[in-house]
Amino acid sequence: MEVQRKQGHIKQGLAVSLLSVFLLLSLWGCGTKKDDSLADGTYNVEVTLEGGTGRATVVSPTQITVKNGKITATIIWSSSHYDYMLVGGEKYLNEAADGEGSTFTIPVDDLDQPLSVVGDTTAMSQPHEIEYTLNFSLIDIEE
Repeated sequence: MEVQRKQGHIKQGLAVSLLSVFLLLSLWGCGTKKDDSLADGTYNVEVTLEGGTGRATVVSPTQITVKNGKITATIIWSSSHYDYMLVGGEKYLNEAADGEGSTFTIPVDDLDQPLSVVGDTTAMSQPHEIEYTLNFSLIDIEE
């Protein structure tokens, strides 16, 4: 009887130990952010554009700048008719000279996530705000 009780305790202890190891392995990365931040500098990354009519494009690769952990991207449109962009509720004005593709320097919080933006085009009889999504590709990053 005593032997069976000891075997039961051993089995129970083994089960608890295995459960603990499984739980620790399952939670290994939870709640922590992977530190794959870029060092300060200028990089070229691929960018794609979704939304709109499909007629406008953006230049890719595009230049991003990292300074003190903050990322900005220089977005150059195929059209010179964009006068501003809205990103996160903030308005960014066209930086390009007349006749050049509309150019904007905008903040990017996370290069791994799609970025919703609005571009205001003056190419039609009335200005129109058009919703787009920018997708950055870190796979092709070049310093």
